Amino acid sequence: MPTRILVIGGGYVGMYTALHLQRKLRRGEAEILVIDPEPYMTYQPFLPEAAAGSISPRHVVVPLRRALGECQVVTGEAVAIDHAKRTASIKTLATEDEGTGPIDIHYEELVLAPGSISRTLPIPGLADYGIGFKTVEEAIGLRNHVLEQLDIASSTRDPEVRDAALTFVFVGGGYAGVEALGELEDMARYATRYYYNIEPDDLKFILVEATGRILPEVGEDMGRYAVRELRGRNIDVRLDTRLDSCENRVAVLSDGSRFPTRTIVWTAGVKPHPILAATDLPLDERGRLKCAPTLRIEGVEHAWAAGDAASVPDLTAENGGTICAPNAQHAVRQAKVLAENILSSLRGKDLQDYRHKYVGSVASLGLHKGVAHVYGKKLKGYPAWFMHRAYHLSRVPTFNRKMRVLAEWTLAGLFKREIVSLGSLENPRAEFELAAGTGRHPEAS
Repeated sequence: MPTRILVIGGGYVGMYTALHLQRKLRRGEAEILVIDPEPYMTYQPFLPEAAAGSISPRHVVVPLRRALGECQVVTGEAVAIDHAKRTASIKTLATEDEGTGPIDIHYEELVLAPGSISRTLPIPGLADYGIGFKTVEEAIGLRNHVLEQLDIASSTRDPEVRDAALTFVFVGGGYAGVEALGELEDMARYATRYYYNIEPDDLKFILVEATGRILPEVGEDMGRYAVRELRGRNIDVRLDTRLDSCENRVAVLSDGSRFPTRTIVWTAGVKPHPILAATDLPLDERGRLKCAPTLRIEGVEHAWAAGDAASVPDLTAENGGTICAPNAQHAVRQAKVLAENILSSLRGKDLQDYRHKYVGSVASLGLHKGVAHVYGKKLKGYPAWFMHRAYHLSRVPTFNRKMRVLAEWTLAGLFKREIVSLGSLENPRAEFELAAGTGRHPEAS
């Protein structure tokens, strides 16, 4: 029987590792089994543009079965891993319907790349009213929600309801929060031209950041520029401020401010996936897998990790003990080294260390606006925004997706924005249930 390589996770690391392996494995040398709860890989840097309507949601994701044609792809979730026995317990949609419980899958080589999940805090009301921004479903749900608030504000006569509907609070000043805020603010202010009783200045956007700066990845100078740019667009940026409560749809900040709002977007960090705690593998103090520079998990054989789930030493850092940042730039490059090292391990060759000097970052602040700090050079405005698009277009997987995204950007430049809210997508059976329960006909609406 060929060696079974089990890949837990179909994100950056999981998909790219499997992609490299399927290209370079000899026939019959090994089989690759990829496990992920979703049948697609999400290119997260494009989520803000998907939320703003610049890119179709279908083109932000890459179907795993199409990209990994030589692999076995199983839509399921790992619930426990016993590496000493080389088994993983997997729960799938079929096991839930059958009522048999998780199934055990045996493997010879393990790649753990489950990524991360949103890190939440015990803030009163957050679980009831907070909106995440980590998946394509959340991005599209947020777009529909924002446009729905404009409909509410336009049709109400209650000034309190109107003000709450037109107030949007974003918590977290990292990439996800700032880019989501920039794109959605652009879209919402554009959409007001189609509402006879809403002006762009009626909208209130608030960014709450617990530290003294935003976008730390692009450097201090560009971070300050980003704050000035956002404030110049009438966005209220609150630094050194925390969200203390959002009960009853009222955002209470640590500086004493209170904002009645129907929209609270939570992007304040991530934490390791829970599956890591359900393994017999060594973890660091942050709950991530301890890895050697070769991306092999420390102290064990035949187990590998990279990306958000792994604590990988940064060999290019000036200070010893530095860990690679959990971002896409490292994850994609780590996946290639990881795949090469698995091949070397199978063939009895020497392993190589992962080393990549961080070249910088780019961030979008909305249409035609951005900041960048790349190879020591600082860019802002349109050049930075163009670099942001060019970089991510080059990194999105598969030629098919690159062409589709490029075509949509071209069409978006020629025609007006789409401002349609399709909130019914989140509960597609609602209309039928209403008709079946009350006799109401859908055509009547």
